[in-house]
Amino acid sequence: MQALFSPGSLVTLAGALLTVIGSIAYLTDSPNLSLPTIFYGVPIFIGGLALKSSELPPAKRLSPPAQFKALRELPESEPLRKLLVDVVRWRYGQKAHLESSLEVLKLWDEDVPPQLLSIEELDCQGHYGLRMHFQCGAVPLEKWHAQQDRLGRFFGADLVAEVQPRGQAEFILSLLPQAGVPVP
Repeated sequence: MQALFSPGSLVTLAGALLTVIGSIAYLTDSPNLSLPTIFYGVPIFIGGLALKSSELPPAKRLSPPAQFKALRELPESEPLRKLLVDVVRWRYGQKAHLESSLEVLKLWDEDVPPQLLSIEELDCQGHYGLRMHFQCGAVPLEKWHAQQDRLGRFFGADLVAEVQPRGQAEFILSLLPQAGVPVP
């Protein structure tokens, strides 16, 4: 259902609809209606197809949007709030979510990039955290473990990153506030 209402789908549908209306108007000899709808409909349809070909759907959100609203709105939660907003929206012209961030962190492979599958919000003892489920792609899990300290600092000043393997080609990346991390 989510793919049906993507911006690319809506633009493609609008262009197709205008083109069909223009074609019918042309066949019924209605030049006032056929000329503008065909001239606008065809380019809009082609633009919609171009959007669909470069579309990256949002990551699956596991927590309901209203559940952690109070924690998400705290001033110290701003870096994670921005990260969440970025990955739960449609992207165009990118191979994966967080593409530029992963390139900077040297956790990127151009041919088979890591893919963000889902994201979950967390309550870490009254502080806001995120848990992201990734598919490794061609970037080995060892590289993620080697960058674990840098990952937390990269996404926010007071964040700690935890990388936990989940099968052969998947892992969980948790971004937790230092204040909310339990001390062993």
